[in-house]
This record gives sequence, C-alpha cells and structure tokens, in this order.
Amino acid sequence: MLYQSKIAGLGSYVPENVVTNEDLSKVMDTNDEWIQERTGIKERRHIKEGDGNSTAVMGMKAAKIAIERAKIDKDDVDLIVFATLSPDYYFPGCGVQVQEMLGIHTCPTLDVRNQCSGFIYGLSVADQFIKTGMYKNVLLIGSENHSGGLDMTTRGRSVSVIFGDGAGAAVLTRSDDKDRGILSTHLHSEGKHALELSLKGPSTMHWVPELIEENPQEDIPYYPYMNGQFVFKNAVQRFSEVIMEGLQKNELEVSDIDMLIPHQANLRISQFIQKKFILTDDQVYNNIQKYGNTTAASIPIALTEAWEQGKIKEGDHVVLAAFGSGFTWGSAIIKW
Repeated sequence: MLYQSKIAGLGSYVPENVVTNEDLSKVMDTNDEWIQERTGIKERRHIKEGDGNSTAVMGMKAAKIAIERAKIDKDDVDLIVFATLSPDYYFPGCGVQVQEMLGIHTCPTLDVRNQCSGFIYGLSVADQFIKTGMYKNVLLIGSENHSGGLDMTTRGRSVSVIFGDGAGAAVLTRSDDKDRGILSTHLHSEGKHALELSLKGPSTMHWVPELIEENPQEDIPYYPYMNGQFVFKNAVQRFSEVIMEGLQKNELEVSDIDMLIPHQANLRISQFIQKKFILTDDQVYNNIQKYGNTTAASIPIALTEAWEQGKIKEGDHVVLAAFGSGFTWGSAIIKW
C-alpha cells in the first residue's frame, strides 16, 4: 500500500539587510536599469556581518515556522532533508546542524546538493519516504548564503547582481486523501553542461578573499561562473518540457494550472514560460524582484508567500518547476 503525502506547513525567512541595485552600483560598474532589464531584480537580501545568520541558521528559522503551521511537535519530525549549494561547512551538512538547533533527538538527516532544483529534488525524496510508509513527517528545507561567496566587483557583476540570501521550509506529512497532496514529481539531469553554471573553488563561508590575495590570477575558480545565454536557452526549453511532463502524467491541461511557481532564476525566464503557456499574472507567482535568485530557497520562499497571500486555495493545482546548475531540472504537481 502506498500512502499519499501533502504539505502541512510552510515557512520562510530572509535577512533584514536589503541590498538595492543602487547599493551595488557603489561597489561595481552597474546600475539599476542594467540589472532590471536583464534580470527583473530590484533588490535582494544579504546576510550582514554580526546578524547571527548562516545557511543553517536561516533554515532553522524557516523550519520553526513550518513546524508550527503544520501543528506538529518538533519531535514528530521523522526525517530532515536540507537542500543547499552554500553549506556552512564542507562537512558535516546543514541537516545535522538544524537538527541540533531544533533540539530533535537522533532523527535522520539528508543533505541534497542539486543547486537551483534542490528543493524539487528534496520534495521528491520526502514524497517517496512518505509514500512507502517509512516516515510520516518530513521536514524539507532550502536555504542559501550566497553573499558570502560572490565577487562583488565589476569583474563578477554578471553573476553577483543576481543572487540573494534566504530560506524556505515545508513539512510534508502522510495523508489518507488519495486525490490531494503531491500527485507526482519529475527529475532530470544533463551532466555534459556541468561547467556552464558552476563554482569550482572552496566553501562560500570563508577563505575566498584570502585565497585570491595569496594566489592572484585573472581566472578565478573560487567565484561562481555562468554562461548566461546558454543557461537561459536551456532553461526555457527544460522548464517547458518538465512542466508538460507533469501535466501529462496526471492527465491535466495547461488550463488546469491554478498556480505556477517557477524557480526564481531570472524574471525574463519566468515571463517567457508564462507567455508560452498563455498564463495570466494570477496564475504565476514571482518574487525575484524583491529577493533575487535564492537557488534552493527560491521555490519554498515563493510558495510560502503565495500561500500567505491567499493565492493558493484548497483544491488548486499547483505546479512547481526548477532548472539550474548540473544541469538539473524537475517539476512537482500538487493538488492543494
């Protein structure tokens, strides 16, 4: 017998420190018009030195909200799945850190490294554990501290203006209603393009400025690299494919989509997909304008906000989709 899983609680957290496009223009050769034209981003949040935040800490803050809204006790969590590309340490992963911060006793934790599609991959993992009956409640977190590892100079502007910090979380729980919850998830990857969006250097928590000072060079492997046009071209193709794959699996039409929440990679990508599927503004939720690209955190932050604003209602068909480094991509079809 397979069980059904559903999202029982959502939460999100972003640092208080707002970094506007004008702020960035003071440290690199860029401007508000240039950034908005290419990405749609107006501002983003960055961790501020001394504010106590990190990838794990932000994840914990989002998780507390999700657990409370799910109306379960922290000790009811059977598994923690943590998705991030910017962990506090090389090892151990952020999952065990959050477990300790929440005071949960010896439940298993699992870290997912699938970058922009990390939350979708984590959602699929959590869904399978619940469907098979192994676990009843799974805490899923996506959290990123990008600002600690960005090249905040003109050299790095094509990447650094895009990314922000933040976290989102969801509690998935077992449900007896076979017609509601996570209907299906769909995952893909294409490793031949791995280096088109990559960071080949060390952790984003520390060392980057020191290593560059000790080893000056023009080709910096310690900062993110992105072949922007190539990524855009592949993103719009794979987004479309994986959304249709999910709809067809569940015998749904594009017209059945009540809410599409795409990974907030670039507003121009989201707008391209919206136009292609002929969706209204009420059917697509974007918040990249406020937060930038928060990678594994972008979907849970957007999903939480859309739900808080009453844009997702019981019975709605919600589609989540992501594409990013790897290349990896995926989708989830949910009946709310």
